[in-house]
Amino acid sequence: MTTTSTSASTTGTPGTTLVIGATGTTGSRTAARLTAAGYRVKAASRHATPVPGAQPVRFDWYDAATHAAALDGADRVYLIPPLGDPDPAAVMLPFLRQARTVGVHRAVLLSSSAIPEGGPAVGTVHRALPGLFDQWAVLRPSWFMQNFTGTHAHAVSIREDGIIATATGTGRVGFVDAEDIAAVAVHALTDEHAPNTDLVLTGPEALSYDDIATITTEVTGRPVAHRPLSYEQMRDRLAALMPLEFASMLAGLDRAIAEGAEDRVTDTVQRLTGRPARTFRALLERQRP
Repeated sequence: MTTTSTSASTTGTPGTTLVIGATGTTGSRTAARLTAAGYRVKAASRHATPVPGAQPVRFDWYDAATHAAALDGADRVYLIPPLGDPDPAAVMLPFLRQARTVGVHRAVLLSSSAIPEGGPAVGTVHRALPGLFDQWAVLRPSWFMQNFTGTHAHAVSIREDGIIATATGTGRVGFVDAEDIAAVAVHALTDEHAPNTDLVLTGPEALSYDDIATITTEVTGRPVAHRPLSYEQMRDRLAALMPLEFASMLAGLDRAIAEGAEDRVTDTVQRLTGRPARTFRALLERQRP
């Protein structure tokens, strides 16, 4: 880090963070936490949507003409990959090289617990990040608790039909609150020393979808059941809503859960934030589906 950096760790004043996807699930929460802590934020979205306390800026992964203005004045960046792109590295790596050239010295990438370094899609960006920045982190959260609230398909199914349909069987997941992901993101972006590693983020307990249905029933008072499907049934159900290739991938993630791939909890949230990760029950009590 140079002595001219605007980083809080070297000058005592907040640096400027470009938050890509600043209106999304983790981006909005990360931007809110940064501004509340006194950090300058450039809130990037396709329509430069206003974000309280932040400077809105237009940004589109697929429109390189928006990149320079978004990067102007930023010394760190929170990266949300383009949604649904099987090869995000094609647009992300040129942007990251540009970011390094114009003075960004720290990058925090949102990936997934299901995608290792060098794995498919954003795993390629994960592998490249340490070679581009001296200060970096890759957040690899488990499935979001917010999938059962708001506008996610599971939340809609809970409200409209009282069911959660998956091909996960009795497999368990360390579901994580997006607020906890954002809290870790802020530390990774602003602490004096960057993590310089990948961080697997989970909640405090691994839950099956049967457990999720039971807790939702208890908290909301509305009966909710888990409807187990086969891989093929799940794939076909999703294929009615999206391309078959993407539907097959998502159904495959369910199958991996059934085989135990996500049956784990980590202490990352506690270690980085100093407080325990929030429980699913606490989320529902705060934010009903």
